Amino acid sequence: MTSTLDILDKLVGFDTVSSKSNRELALYAEEFLQARGFQVHRITDPGGDKLGLYAERGPDGDGVLLSAHTDVVPVEGQAWTRDPFRLTREGDRVYGRGTTDMKGYVASVLSLADRAAKVNLREPLKIALSYDEEVGCVGIQQMLDRLAPMLGQPRACFVGEPTEMQVAVGHKGKAALRAVCHGQSGHSALAPKFVNAVYLATDFVEELRKLQQIYATSGHSDPAYSVPYTTFHVGLLSGGKALNIVPDRAELTFEYRHLAADRGQEILDHITAAADRVGCKYQAQFAQACVEVEQYNAYPGLEVADTDAVVPYAQKLAQRNTTTKVAFGTEAGFFSELGIPTVVCGPGSMEGQGHKPDEYLELGELAACDAMMDRILKDLSC
Repeated sequence: MTSTLDILDKLVGFDTVSSKSNRELALYAEEFLQARGFQVHRITDPGGDKLGLYAERGPDGDGVLLSAHTDVVPVEGQAWTRDPFRLTREGDRVYGRGTTDMKGYVASVLSLADRAAKVNLREPLKIALSYDEEVGCVGIQQMLDRLAPMLGQPRACFVGEPTEMQVAVGHKGKAALRAVCHGQSGHSALAPKFVNAVYLATDFVEELRKLQQIYATSGHSDPAYSVPYTTFHVGLLSGGKALNIVPDRAELTFEYRHLAADRGQEILDHITAAADRVGCKYQAQFAQACVEVEQYNAYPGLEVADTDAVVPYAQKLAQRNTTTKVAFGTEAGFFSELGIPTVVCGPGSMEGQGHKPDEYLELGELAACDAMMDRILKDLSC
């Protein structure tokens, strides 16, 4: 535990908010792992400012993969009462940005790597550290073409997002989209003679609300989620330049989070059809009226069958008898799509502490994670 806390102290001290570089943390982890006999591979982002790592120790084989991201969410605008980038221990808690999401897990993984260097492994221990997870799993998508050939086919992958050490076997997929609405500008005194792009935008929002109602009442349902159906959400809407000008352009940013049973392409087809309907309403008045939809990011969901061998294996290691599903997205779906049996399991509570001011991690959660790591090491050892 002392080793894990020492490592966590180092990790929290690196300001790895997604808008900044994670290089210092990645170089620390690289040196740490190399000093313990791991083969470490750097995976640089397209801009060269950020580093992902893949590390492996042990003989050739399937082994177990431990996956984590190194970036954290911003602290600006939050009422912190402690230095967010300095680990503070008070009673049975440690405070600092990323303690729960998810540097506590990273510290436990590196602590395991230290112990693994002192034993003979019969299977490899594999570690993947990514960047830019907090901005839509961007980093792992950039890493995957270089990472996948190195991974092989581990018999289990643990993504250590905070689940209070429960074994999570599912989460929804997500797509982020942008709709640009094109209308016709003119003087507002003659507004009915022109096509207001904001009206196209609000009509399109109404179409999305209709889709939401369809999926809520007639789509697939999974009671394991607090919101058991596929959801739609509009987060940003803008348009117009001045009150006395009919706007010729409006833009909205929206998302959908979907159950595995509701296929993303089918949802996107419904959205595109809705955009076409809105544009057609106005084209008799202005032929160029339209709504252009662009999907600019997406990540897959996770759906693990109870019959999958990784489930009882993870339950045994985490000392849990049940499974759960989480509301938030993770990188787990990417590994699952590679055919790697994957679950989400890590210390801390996303609902209780994740992304909040004075983020903290209970020491009991960290100890439970270290204990799970010990069981993984025992399983991999000769």
